[in-house]
Amino acid sequence: MSEFNTSDFMNPMMTQTWSNGRHLVRCVKVIAETHDVTTFTFGMNQPVLFFFKPGQFVTLELDIDGERLMRSYTISSSPSIPYSFSITVKKVPGGKVSNWLHENLKSGDQIAVHGPVGQFNGMDFPAEKVLLLSGGVGITPVMSMARWWFDTDSDVDMVFAHSTRTPNDIIYARELEYMSTRVDNFKLHLICEHTEIGQAWGGYRGYLNLPMLGLIAPDFQEREVFCCGPQPYMSAVKAMLQEAGFDMDRYHEESFGETPVKDVERAEKHADEAEIEAQEPKELVEVRFMESGTSTAVELGINLNEAAAEAGINIAKACGVGICGACRVKVISGEYDMQQNGGITDEEIAQGYVLSCCTQVQGDIEIDY
Repeated sequence: MSEFNTSDFMNPMMTQTWSNGRHLVRCVKVIAETHDVTTFTFGMNQPVLFFFKPGQFVTLELDIDGERLMRSYTISSSPSIPYSFSITVKKVPGGKVSNWLHENLKSGDQIAVHGPVGQFNGMDFPAEKVLLLSGGVGITPVMSMARWWFDTDSDVDMVFAHSTRTPNDIIYARELEYMSTRVDNFKLHLICEHTEIGQAWGGYRGYLNLPMLGLIAPDFQEREVFCCGPQPYMSAVKAMLQEAGFDMDRYHEESFGETPVKDVERAEKHADEAEIEAQEPKELVEVRFMESGTSTAVELGINLNEAAAEAGINIAKACGVGICGACRVKVISGEYDMQQNGGITDEEIAQGYVLSCCTQVQGDIEIDY
């Protein structure tokens, strides 16, 4: 394998950076967090850096029963893992979108997302000491912040206090415990309203109150506070801090489920434009997979790995950015453009091999696969 050149890999001509707008992404992982909470991870077949400010959100554009629906979800992952992003969704009784996601979205599916946007984030309000307060699935934005500071070896002093119904409802329980054991500047406190019969629990019980907060973070008056959760939870936290004389200029909150109207309107506008564009004639080319006897008509310029997915063929890949070489296939004939990052040798290229994750189809093409 040829030597990996870091400067080539970071070349902006070869790696795109995420920016606010409409993007087609593919679900790459589905992870059950609790009995009613699931994490969905998304990526692209070509190298894209999903950079955002920890705490920001995206708006999903979904077609459910012939109706276009827009729903916003906080990004729960950290930009420190830049080639994918995740959302964590609670299945709400009667919730049309959350139930559809849980019951239908699977690895390999493609959807449109808009963003990232959001004023509630840890970068715009830098502080040496923070208090991260969350209730239920409101954990997602503060988890993104904590993951960012943890992954980047930040010296930000973090106190993380999460409230939930029972121990079985704690989202990211194992990861939170791991983080608390690895660094000294991450203090974890879990609060459960109650326990079920036979369930052991050694943490806080009941609801967060001022005496409990004094035990969790005796110096909370010195910290920047980030709070997210159901409206009753945030109202109670806000009233508690005001009663304690906290400087509310250092208090920041985000209520999940409440997306600024302007962001929804912008997403709707992008979706309308995409719908109009989709109706315009496209130049199509044929991709044939000779070994499997499968062929498909795809749009000119599509990524070869994505073309295979549209044909129902899975070309294995690992890095997705042309480094590892796992997605190597041989081109029998046809036109293409490959922008690889060291995952294939000159000899292999001379023999007709390409890395499907970073190869664009430029004409009719035949693949030995």
